Amino acid sequence: MNWVHIVALLALMQFIFFGYLVARARSQYNVAAPKTTGDERFERILRVQTNTLEQLLIFLPALFIAAEYWSEGVIALLGAVYLIGRTVYWRAYTADPNKRAFGFMLTAAPSFALILAGLAGAVFMA
Repeated sequence: MNWVHIVALLALMQFIFFGYLVARARSQYNVAAPKTTGDERFERILRVQTNTLEQLLIFLPALFIAAEYWSEGVIALLGAVYLIGRTVYWRAYTADPNKRAFGFMLTAAPSFALILAGLAGAVFMA
């Protein structure tokens, strides 16, 4: 079983789920496309999806590059922390945007660790 691939696919599924929540919120809060503003509850859900897209751009390449040089289990574990962080971020941001910091930290820290692991591997193990 390739745990890194599983984590990457779960991250994509999580992003799709957040997209579903945006579509549902559009209907629930009467925010017709292409509008991106309106009810604050809709805007929070949209912001979670947008921020997740921004984080995926960093996370996925770092995940796969780091996995080329380091233990699959360790890299997948860092990826699992990212997934948990995104879930915590979503829950916190939709409840109260001022409480999103912990979820963001659980997202950013593993991504940064993956970047450093990939860079170290590329420089010292190639």
